[in-house]
Amino acid sequence: MCGRYYVDDETAREIEKIVRQLDRKLLIKGEIYPGQKASVIARDAGEAVLRQMDWGYPAPQNKGLVINARSESALQKRMFSESVMNRRCVIPARRFYEWDKDKNKIAFQPEGKTGMFFAGFWKRFSEEDHFIILTTDANASVRPVHNRMPLILDEERSRAWLEDEKRYEQLLGLQPDTLLEKEGFMQESLPF
Repeated sequence: MCGRYYVDDETAREIEKIVRQLDRKLLIKGEIYPGQKASVIARDAGEAVLRQMDWGYPAPQNKGLVINARSESALQKRMFSESVMNRRCVIPARRFYEWDKDKNKIAFQPEGKTGMFFAGFWKRFSEEDHFIILTTDANASVRPVHNRMPLILDEERSRAWLEDEKRYEQLLGLQPDTLLEKEGFMQESLPF
């Protein structure tokens, strides 16, 4: 599961290198929560473009949001399959967060890099575009904290995820080998 992630200035600069016609006011920075607008890279008329979308699909019977989908079963789920086949996106991030068994918030970011890309897909609901982050089994860096993690793609695989109609299924089975540094944060106490 991926329940929160972060974009900083360095990550934004990396995104600018990839998305040439970047409209700066579209880039949303800071900690991104489910339900918020975020910057994602999607295809439009054959070009990679940066767009704002809401994180999460409305859940059936209006029971919250669906924010993640398992990469290994997304094509078999009626709610996701058409979007995975036709509307893939990548979500740029500096880090993502998981909570350990003691409810401590742990940040994970790639070692020696300024950012990463998560595989995702999107769909239009009520005149707004919404995206979901694909998750996979945790790699050795994340496994001590959580059993799932975002499906992380490098730059070449991100392009293939967006553009290659034959290779995207192969990428769904990818086990990210990205080494991730972790840093612990104490969970904020909520006022309710």
